[in-house]
Amino acid sequence: MHAVEVKSLYKTFGKNVILNNIDLEMEAGGFTVLLGPSGCGKSTLLRLIAGLEDVSSGAVHIGDRDVTLEDPKDRDIAMVFQSYALFPHMTVEENIGFGMKINGVQKEVIQERVQHVAEMLQIEKLLDRTPAQLSGGQRQRVAIGRALVRKPKVFLFDEPLSNLDAKLRAEMRLELKKLHDKLKSTIVYVTHDQIEAMTLATQIVLLYKGVIQQVGTPKQIYNQPQNVFVAKFVGSPQINLLTGTLTRRGASWFCAIGQQLLPLDSYLFNQEPTEGRKILLGIRPEHINHHVHQSDFIASLPVAAFEMTGSEVLAEFEFNGQPLRAKLDAQVEMRNGDVHELHFDMRNISLFCAATEIRI
Repeated sequence: MHAVEVKSLYKTFGKNVILNNIDLEMEAGGFTVLLGPSGCGKSTLLRLIAGLEDVSSGAVHIGDRDVTLEDPKDRDIAMVFQSYALFPHMTVEENIGFGMKINGVQKEVIQERVQHVAEMLQIEKLLDRTPAQLSGGQRQRVAIGRALVRKPKVFLFDEPLSNLDAKLRAEMRLELKKLHDKLKSTIVYVTHDQIEAMTLATQIVLLYKGVIQQVGTPKQIYNQPQNVFVAKFVGSPQINLLTGTLTRRGASWFCAIGQQLLPLDSYLFNQEPTEGRKILLGIRPEHINHHVHQSDFIASLPVAAFEMTGSEVLAEFEFNGQPLRAKLDAQVEMRNGDVHELHFDMRNISLFCAATEIRI
């Protein structure tokens, strides 16, 4: 049984289609991340699962129940918002236990569960404080604690870390990962941050303009993007996309870029290759470096520009009139105009049809 299942879901506002025929299954105990740029429909999808907005058509199932027409309070969910949504006049203890209090849970049970969750989130010393006396990270822990005490079937997180600074965001990511590993609870999490998605998710759902582009594990999304949008959206620095042509020499296939022939012996085609087809060859900057790999293509190219980041050098080269970025070791001596022998790891490429931008 799936923890959450969305069937043929549409959401429209007037003539604007926000979500277009969404079919999605989320396994019990999984950490599903809804990822995509602003305006792609990910938060709307979360709100439809929560019941905070009405579906235009389609169905939402939580567990074995169709909850499409049910109120949020009847869906057995708990939601954590970007804005924390804490009651300013209540203490941390009162905020965490408020939901149980209005549901008539006994005072002793509330105190026991609040204490347990506070210890889990390491905020037990803050129970007597009000939200105004807390930092952003502490407020977010309180908001998470308020959801945890309810023990729902599904936790819904709507960009919960976006208000935190970079250091605190990294710390909270780790805490959320530990929490999920410990509780084995079902989480649906919205973010536009690919780092959050890659580090937290057991399943990523990548959306663009209200349509699912790809569903898969972080490894699948990163290494086997199903279209150019997915390839470009995930990964930093962005993937190189080189325009070329499929060509055959004997039994072997190559990507011809100018006079260069890049071997495709290691590539698993999704469909039968055809001579002369215009393609985009995608290769990530970390797969172009000075290290020798099996199935390499080697090119000697001059440096056009570079950035030192401390741990590595991000360098740009020109390859047959096309820009090419490489992620190199920080110890490499780098000057503009220097020629470097670069090894392309052809085991880690993606090929896309130039016309449709779909993986081939």
